[in-house]
Amino acid sequence: MSDNSPADPMAEVFEAQRDRLRAVAHRMLGSHADAEDVVQEAWLRLSRQDAATIHNLAGWLTTVVGRISLDVLRSRRARPEVSYDDRLSELVVTLDDGPDPQDDAVLADSVGLALLVVLESLRPSERLAFVLHDLFAVPFDEIGQILGKSTAATKMLASRARRKVQAIERTNGVGRERREVVQAFLAAARRGDFEELLRVLDPEVKLTVDTPSGAVVTLGASKVAAGAQLSARAAAEGRAVLVNGLPGIISWREDGTPLSVVAFSVVDGRITDITVVIDPAKLALMDLPDTA
Repeated sequence: MSDNSPADPMAEVFEAQRDRLRAVAHRMLGSHADAEDVVQEAWLRLSRQDAATIHNLAGWLTTVVGRISLDVLRSRRARPEVSYDDRLSELVVTLDDGPDPQDDAVLADSVGLALLVVLESLRPSERLAFVLHDLFAVPFDEIGQILGKSTAATKMLASRARRKVQAIERTNGVGRERREVVQAFLAAARRGDFEELLRVLDPEVKLTVDTPSGAVVTLGASKVAAGAQLSARAAAEGRAVLVNGLPGIISWREDGTPLSVVAFSVVDGRITDITVVIDPAKLALMDLPDTA
């Protein structure tokens, strides 16, 4: 992808850092394509620099990748459609045939994918602080320089983000508990039990329905509960799946083509995000299991 030559000393140093930089960008953005773009942009910026002025190249590159990733995240929040197709295509959907993943490797993969889903719910500054410090051990003062915040303020951002992802680190029984929350939501939706729906929905829950004409977003437990019949219909006609390691539902048309995918994010016993994909073009981007 890059035109940089290993014969160039600066290029050699960059190539030695490439995998780590790509990992940082992917944790920040949740998209392999976006991560590659960020790393390539970092190389272009490095190639325009006087290497003699850079005293810590690894730290300089991490800072650049962090700033570019932060810009991408902020752009997404301003224009949610940016890179949405790429991120949809990376959803991992597998049939959920058991009460819990029995294979340790499958469980580990699910937890890693689930963490990306939770990171997606963080504000850009929270995500940057958490990812760089907790996952890549970047000092708070360096992160603060990227964010334009004091070290103390940066520590507070990371702490707030850490609390939001702690549920992912508790793997014992987490799969069963999330399934139970989703099943309670679906059962309440079928019964039209508004109070029960409010009990299992986070007050700030976000529902995103991806339609052929664009994404329709609903915010807040009351509004999401009022429109919960859509998820209930999908559940009645569909089959349980794991979407990036989290509970979901997939349904098919009579001809075997996918009709919808519903994905739920559950944190601390409440549903925080529901994504419903019904756009055939978007469903075609996803690697979905066949009807059984």
